[in-house]
Amino acid sequence: MALERTFSIIKPDATRRNLTGKVLGALEAAGLRVVAQKRIRLTKQQAEEFYGVHKERPFFAGLVTFMTSGPVVVQVLEADDAIALNRKTMGATDPKKADAGTVRALYAEDIEANSVHGSDSPEAAKQEIAFFFSDAEIVG
Repeated sequence: MALERTFSIIKPDATRRNLTGKVLGALEAAGLRVVAQKRIRLTKQQAEEFYGVHKERPFFAGLVTFMTSGPVVVQVLEADDAIALNRKTMGATDPKKADAGTVRALYAEDIEANSVHGSDSPEAAKQEIAFFFSDAEIVG
């Protein structure tokens, strides 16, 4: 196994319901370590740029509106095989299909308001981390 970093967002539906600590607890209980974290409110421009890969998809405008609807917690997580471990801990994007005990099965409201985002590849993790954090902000 290789020590790696991944990017995570605790989304507005979870912060609105004061679930930040519970979500973070689940991530840490799974073996992920927070090496950078901040609570921010995404601007429309940031959300459009961050989710730009989905710009042509029909859900893009709704996604931007949702992600700018309240504060989020962006974070860098570290562990052996952190990307796969985080994705397993989050559960399927659709909470109805998420395994019992995963973050999305426990806390998501629906497929859009699904409480968390996580990088899906090493390339995405590197890009997403750099979007929100400087090297100096990551304390390993």
